[in-house]
Amino acid sequence: MTYAASSGPVEALRDISLGVERGELVALVGPSGCGKSTLLRIVAGLRAATTGGVLIDGRAVRGPLAEVGMVFQAPVLLHWRRILDNVLLPAELAGRDPRRYRDRARQLLELVGLADFAAKLPRELSGGMQQRASLCRALLLDPPLLLMDEPFGALDAMTRDEMNLELLRVWGETRDGSAGSRKTILFVTHSIPEAVLLADRVVVMTPRPGRVAAVFPVALPRPRGIHTRADPRFGELCVEIYTALTSA
Repeated sequence: MTYAASSGPVEALRDISLGVERGELVALVGPSGCGKSTLLRIVAGLRAATTGGVLIDGRAVRGPLAEVGMVFQAPVLLHWRRILDNVLLPAELAGRDPRRYRDRARQLLELVGLADFAAKLPRELSGGMQQRASLCRALLLDPPLLLMDEPFGALDAMTRDEMNLELLRVWGETRDGSAGSRKTILFVTHSIPEAVLLADRVVVMTPRPGRVAAVFPVALPRPRGIHTRADPRFGELCVEIYTALTSA
């Protein structure tokens, strides 16, 4: 990906080659400005790559797809709409009758502990609760692929931990471990411990132009929780990723 700028072209990404398996949770870490968010937008079909392309289930991505849900850094809820109506927004944008999705929207809100807040406005919810609603919105159309652009970075440490565990639960962490029952997630974060806690693999990117510097499989057992951080392998892997990140 190369951007046109008044001072000349700016190369954001170079020679990215990455495959993600169905049901896998892959985390991207890298320095600020290395193109992580740009890469996510290319995968989502929100921005076209300068060269190369993206395939989802063997099909070329040429624009936004219903099979892809995206959670941004900020909840970006419409402040004049009730939480339930915010969750129903993807159905409206897709040209579908939102009434057909009301039951699913309510089920998702119940899943993340927001059933009692369906009629509230965004300003009446905390930051963590708003991000839960944003996650529900991304899941409404049941997309098999979920793209998450540092969704918990603005939250305090305790709320961030809660959201990490909530994401694992929604993803299917408490199920039998079968990848077939899980969504595929590409998760951007600046937090190495967050990446190790969540991911099956952690992809380390270089400074701009962003390239894949290293890929670390995370062999820690599932289900994971706060107790996972006490595993010596957790700390060792964090150090290995940090070393790769600072030497990339």
